[in-house]
Amino acid sequence: MTCKKFFKSLSLVVVCAASAGFAAYYVCSRYPFGNDAGVSSSQSFAPLLSGASLSGVATQSVDLTEAAEKTIHGVVHIKATVNAKTRVVEEMPDIFDYIFGGQQPRQRQYQSRPQVGYGSGVILTSDGYIVTNNHVIEDADEIEVNLNDSRTFLATVVGADPTTDLALIKIEGDEFPVIPMGNSDDLKIGEWVLAVGNPFNLTSTVTAGVVSAKARKLGIYDAKESIESFIQTDAAINMGNSGGALVNTRGELVGINSALESPTGTYAGYGFAIPTTIVRKVVADLKEYGTVQRALLGISGGNLSDIRQLDENKNKDFGALDGVYVSDVMDGGGALAAGLQSGDIIVSVNDRKIKTMAELQEMITQYRPGDKVSVTYLRDKKEKKTSVTLMNSKGNTEVVKNSDMGVLGAEFAEVPDQLKRQLNIGYGIQVADVTRGAIQKAGIQRGYIILKINGTQVKEEADVRNAYEAAVKSPEQVLFITGIYPSGRRANYAVDISE
Repeated sequence: MTCKKFFKSLSLVVVCAASAGFAAYYVCSRYPFGNDAGVSSSQSFAPLLSGASLSGVATQSVDLTEAAEKTIHGVVHIKATVNAKTRVVEEMPDIFDYIFGGQQPRQRQYQSRPQVGYGSGVILTSDGYIVTNNHVIEDADEIEVNLNDSRTFLATVVGADPTTDLALIKIEGDEFPVIPMGNSDDLKIGEWVLAVGNPFNLTSTVTAGVVSAKARKLGIYDAKESIESFIQTDAAINMGNSGGALVNTRGELVGINSALESPTGTYAGYGFAIPTTIVRKVVADLKEYGTVQRALLGISGGNLSDIRQLDENKNKDFGALDGVYVSDVMDGGGALAAGLQSGDIIVSVNDRKIKTMAELQEMITQYRPGDKVSVTYLRDKKEKKTSVTLMNSKGNTEVVKNSDMGVLGAEFAEVPDQLKRQLNIGYGIQVADVTRGAIQKAGIQRGYIILKINGTQVKEEADVRNAYEAAVKSPEQVLFITGIYPSGRRANYAVDISE
């Protein structure tokens, strides 16, 4: 539809309402010049940002040009390449093999195709540390970083965290332009923000909008126990914006653009960014340890507002309207030791009010195992307070570091005696956590109990290390793993460690 036809169709509305005239101007001023629907400029908002009157109501003047100039050079374009690979997959013998006596597993080779993906990243330090989304660089064999001044560098991965969809990469050099990190907690609903990135490979693109909501949980990540507490904004975020910067009007980083919700796969109103309250802690851990020190409260549950909507709870008085309803308290966790029980309602942490599970996750993510937090909760509508020592996934407060087995991307723990009796097994080592690595690629999930690797029994983590070191020296560089899940389902995997 041309602008002429557009105005003609809206002529009656424009006569009746000044705001409709502005809407017509905003839509038509962009398309005649061929701009992408997801790309805007400060000129598109000129009537509003200049303090013009809409329907006789004066608006406050906001200048976004300074923030754009401060930040556009600190956002990079990332090209992630996954090379073609030959994979060896072990297949179990079929029924004819059994009939005719051949019971040895067969091996087949599969050739994958090369893949190239694009995204954005934010320079955090002048010596080249860059934060981006994990999904931008995941599985990449080569990461190419292009700066706004057209310089190109190859980057290495410092660490990645699928549970928050963040990754830290590094380029060599100094005096790189940096975007200072702000505090996303200070953001207010309705506050102006800019999204800076490279949508559709259109480099150095700036879009503007407002903060529409905070602590949004979308359920879009596949990683188990993923952490989502997004900043929602109507600044246009499209494919390629992932890993780019969400900044306030002072040019401070307040979020990492990560997702969009759309029926078409392109911008349709809202984008979502990971707040810097999460980014700051994850980046610090990746830089210091190579992996995130994940602190766990030791509970599972959901939003009290959702629980109250259930038919059996329509008329039930919980003593609060908002909070986190505790459905289960995990064995060996800090919450159990602190006295929390199923049915409790968490209403604040460290005297900060908590309304949703997303807010609770965002809060706890800022701490490390061993830290203590004050938890206020309701039990039988009576307010109580307790101190909880946060634990890691192994149920202790020790620092988890990447070892030479980091390529596996997993943490291991002893199998509880009760689970051994339940499954009727006398040995094994359990996969306590799965992150980006060979274990995840093979399809092994958290909780899986490894019984044998390459035909050798596995009784402790040292056995996994020995099997890994032996496989590294072998021509195949594959771990053939036999094991069982807590449900009783047995499964075999071929884990390629050649990468």
